[in-house]
Amino acid sequence: MRRWKVVGINFDHMHMGDLLRQAKAHRQVDLVGVSDEQPERVWPIMERLGLDRSLFFGDYRQLLEKTKPDLAILCPATADHADWVEKVAPFGPHLFVEKPFAATLEQADRMIAAAHKSGRQMAINWPLRWVQSHVTAKRLCDEGLIGQVIQVHYYDGNRGPLRHEMDKIEISSEQAIQRKSASWFYQKQKEGGSMLDYLGYGTTLGTWYLDGRAPIEVTATIDQPAELEVDEQSVTVARYDTGLSKFETHWGTFTDPWSFQPQPKCGFVLVGRKGTISTYDYESTVRVQTENKPEGYTVAVDELKFPFDGPINYVLHCLETAQPFEGPLSPRIARIGQQIVDTAARSAREKRTVKLLG
Repeated sequence: MRRWKVVGINFDHMHMGDLLRQAKAHRQVDLVGVSDEQPERVWPIMERLGLDRSLFFGDYRQLLEKTKPDLAILCPATADHADWVEKVAPFGPHLFVEKPFAATLEQADRMIAAAHKSGRQMAINWPLRWVQSHVTAKRLCDEGLIGQVIQVHYYDGNRGPLRHEMDKIEISSEQAIQRKSASWFYQKQKEGGSMLDYLGYGTTLGTWYLDGRAPIEVTATIDQPAELEVDEQSVTVARYDTGLSKFETHWGTFTDPWSFQPQPKCGFVLVGRKGTISTYDYESTVRVQTENKPEGYTVAVDELKFPFDGPINYVLHCLETAQPFEGPLSPRIARIGQQIVDTAARSAREKRTVKLLG
């Protein structure tokens, strides 16, 4: 079996540790190095993963030149996604970018162009894509259980991005408040805020459920506390030729959905021409209504099996079998999600309905 050399570059997003753990666990992966401009935030993660400090490079160029990786995992702040893809792509690895796609559609297109120029594939990873309930819902939709999906209703978020670290280790509310001023998540210049953090989840997976269809126009509003530079809550309504879909984001849910589902529940409700499906984050069943069973019933979620059980396994499987990345990880689907996010951001700024951009 072929060996894959993998590196991790830029630790702005706490998901880097989780992704490196997945890479380390893959039997065909050699984790050959990591790089960040702030070593002090890397050491604890390397120690937790059992990685030798000799794998650390302060300069990403030295890392790429010395190791010549097959895949580079990138976890920069949203505003820096395009810059980092353009920096890394010329060195020749395939690119794995942690969500969201980018700060703007223009930056997303720069990323697509850089990957195309290098002749390598680029994946945009959305962790909700690997939640069993959401994958099960997609299978049921593809099987025609509820007919054509005509509406997507999405609500998601958590208690806040500073309330947890790698492995969902909890941080106290007092510590989170103290960290806000220094965190890129709360900096407008770094494209922080709940809308850019979580809306892409809903619009990208929503586009997946809608089989790649895009809306006509978008109306959005945000709640931005006076003491913050960015929003902590947003509501976006997208008008399609089949009706209205709604996407809500919230930093400040009563509980984190991976611990205890808050109310409203985090996840999706899909409306089809012949039924409905509700799929909530991390739950063991999805609920279905059909014409034959309007009272509804539950379906146990599918078990996700290797190599379709996580992003690193999936991406390496696609590379090994020369297949393109599909669904939310594909730039084609993720770009439509980014179009909706960009249009929603303009709508919220201008306080009006905006035709789909791009």
